Amino acid sequence: AAATYALPAEWRQRWGLRRFGFHGLSHAYASRRTAELLGASAATPRVVTCHLGAGASLAAVSGGRCVDTTMGFTPLDGLVMATRSGTVDPGLVLWLQTEAGLGAEQVADALEHRSGLLGLAGSADMAEVIGRASAGEAIAGLALDVYLHRLIGGVAAMAATLGGIDALTFTGGVGEHAPLIRERAGAGLALLGVAIDPGRNAGGPVDREISPGGAAVRCFVVEAREDLEIARQVREVLDRGTPAASEQIRA
Repeated sequence: AAATYALPAEWRQRWGLRRFGFHGLSHAYASRRTAELLGASAATPRVVTCHLGAGASLAAVSGGRCVDTTMGFTPLDGLVMATRSGTVDPGLVLWLQTEAGLGAEQVADALEHRSGLLGLAGSADMAEVIGRASAGEAIAGLALDVYLHRLIGGVAAMAATLGGIDALTFTGGVGEHAPLIRERAGAGLALLGVAIDPGRNAGGPVDREISPGGAAVRCFVVEAREDLEIARQVREVLDRGTPAASEQIRA
């Protein structure tokens, strides 16, 4: 159900149209690392992983298996990103072409390269946008509000898919290095039992918990290590092969 678009069956079958999701390596590593950090407190944890970088997406992971994601057929769907729009009404895209007279290439370029934070605030750099918003600049403040509105709503939707949430994990450049984003996201998700400890959130070692003791939903910051996930999956493939083939490939 999460992967299927409500499109004509002919289209779905002919062109394989479905929601794929992206950032799979990052979500796989972050969810697995989160399960390690949770320890024995959750045997089959329900985790929402937030990959927040230049590209951004969420994944709902139940017992190590992804059951929902915010990205779709392409990486344009879902959250507001550095230069990508995230979700927009498909009717708006059609209107731009049929009524505003823009070509498909113009629309695609704008949605990919001139939208997101760049389109909202004139900068794709989250640190700059946060600094300008903190100084009282209205445009930058609106950009943060839009970004967080989409993020908070997305996490809540992922939690609903999971039927509850045991852990919320932030990873990626913004997820790891923007305490304000984590703080405001946590405040917006308080109804789910999410809480952020100010001291832990402010800084510390990589792969750390940032929720207070006894929180209903434990929150973590995990370093993005797609390289380790690639290595782990390659090792799995090698181990499934014959010993001679595996040794030859390793060599």
